[in-house]
Amino acid sequence: MATTSHSTQDSSVKKLEESSHTGEPLESPKSTGKPRAFWLCFVAIMVAVFLSALDLTAIGTALPTIANALNDTKGDYIWVGSAYALSSTAFIPLSGNLADVFGRKPIMLISITVFAIGSALAGASQNMPMMIGARSIGGGGILTLTEIITADLVPLSERGLYQGLLGMIWCLASVSKTACGRHLSGTKTWRWLFYLNLPLAGLAFSLVVMYLSVNRPEGSIREKLGQVDWVGNGIVVVGTGLAIIGMTWGGIRYPWSSVEVLAPLIIGLSLLVVFAVYEAKVPTRPTIPLDVISNRTSLSGQVLLTTAAHGITSICSVNHLYPSRPVFFQACFGASPIRSAVDFLPGSLVTTPFALLAGMTIAVLKKYRLVNWTGWAVSIVGYGLVSTLREDSSVGKWVGYQIVGAAGVGLIFSAPLFPLLAPLPNTRAASALALFTFTRSFSQTWGITISSTILQNTLEKKLPAAFVAQFPPGFEIAYAAIPVIRQLDAPLRKQVQAAFADSMATIWQTMIGIAGLGLLLSFLMAEVPMNTTVDESYTLKETRKSVSDAEIR
Repeated sequence: MATTSHSTQDSSVKKLEESSHTGEPLESPKSTGKPRAFWLCFVAIMVAVFLSALDLTAIGTALPTIANALNDTKGDYIWVGSAYALSSTAFIPLSGNLADVFGRKPIMLISITVFAIGSALAGASQNMPMMIGARSIGGGGILTLTEIITADLVPLSERGLYQGLLGMIWCLASVSKTACGRHLSGTKTWRWLFYLNLPLAGLAFSLVVMYLSVNRPEGSIREKLGQVDWVGNGIVVVGTGLAIIGMTWGGIRYPWSSVEVLAPLIIGLSLLVVFAVYEAKVPTRPTIPLDVISNRTSLSGQVLLTTAAHGITSICSVNHLYPSRPVFFQACFGASPIRSAVDFLPGSLVTTPFALLAGMTIAVLKKYRLVNWTGWAVSIVGYGLVSTLREDSSVGKWVGYQIVGAAGVGLIFSAPLFPLLAPLPNTRAASALALFTFTRSFSQTWGITISSTILQNTLEKKLPAAFVAQFPPGFEIAYAAIPVIRQLDAPLRKQVQAAFADSMATIWQTMIGIAGLGLLLSFLMAEVPMNTTVDESYTLKETRKSVSDAEIR
């Protein structure tokens, strides 16, 4: 009979403490390889990752088309990306908490179902409010649960390769839908950017039903509902939502100094502080136990993740949500939406192998600091090179510089996860990974805000006054200006293109500083030996049975 989750936690903590006193690493039962059930389960996880990543790509390329098709005259299209980010981020801690209480499989199935409903409604949208509402129905739990389930299946000491594979799948999804975006960014075809998610969601759902056969906590529904941290999750959902609303409006819809921006931003961030205090003092089963960041190595992993997400957002995720690089190609080079989707493919293609390389390196060396240091150093160089691009730069430069920056992004894609988890017992993995995913998603929103604000404010200063005057106040000028640039007379067109190049350079220069901070913070982490065991409360049923049989024999 399986022990309960709480007794397993006590046992794991005790073993970890005994290991720290004796100096002996925790050993897992010897095996000759992963069973068939493991690989079937991991395939289900990879499909879920692909599905989630696919939805974050190509939307940026098609956003001007979508805004025009839905008759958006108020600039509300900024919420197409922000609404998804808001809902996905706000509910990440809750999905981790529910997965701990009810088990991984039912919460994963619910997340995939909600994601599919949102995609179907987005594809069927007839106006911008409907689109924004549909995008607010996100599948934030999918990414959290893929990280948690991977931790359930693979010890941290072996996880580098598998994290690399998941990073590769994420990047391949980006490339795949970028390619789709080339053909689906038209007025009559953009809806298929959302409809294509549906068969993949069906495939992911089926694979999870058939192959994700993992243990789950015992107890009645009523008992489990009583274990959920409803108050803590309510605080974090409201706080995150208000903070993201303030960040979305700041500098675009309203000035940063306006009450419309400051009120939700200050209240939201204050509620997140209240959430941290509440989690430390009140619940018996907190959503985020604060001991997951109680040491400098785990804390540096979380802080590094924040800065990493800013970097990833600027060079990778911004392409999908708030697309700075497509803006660069369309504004500076006169590229069409389809052509701009092709132009940033070199960077997307390079991120994939470097994400895999980082994971394999950590798995082989059993060390993670070198990969973090290298990733940040390469990122700094890449941002520096990209910041020199101008409206008349050669193809060789914008392709080559993208590749360098993308290599850095690939190297730090999952590397901060290892210093976060290494000092913790396995029973804390789910809570730590929920915090990991939340931090990444929330800081990506900050990255979007920083990039968008810099772009908007710098353009207003650099663009000719007569050109700016033709657009409504408060309208995000980047998207409004791009369609008319090719129609301008040559002298004015060159001024506008130069203004866009200057604005983009300012974004990249800001990212150099953020990446530099990431490199400095990486020196805080210690090289802690990684666990060779997993939390048996949530392992594959087949695997757990074989382990028990081996122990009996």
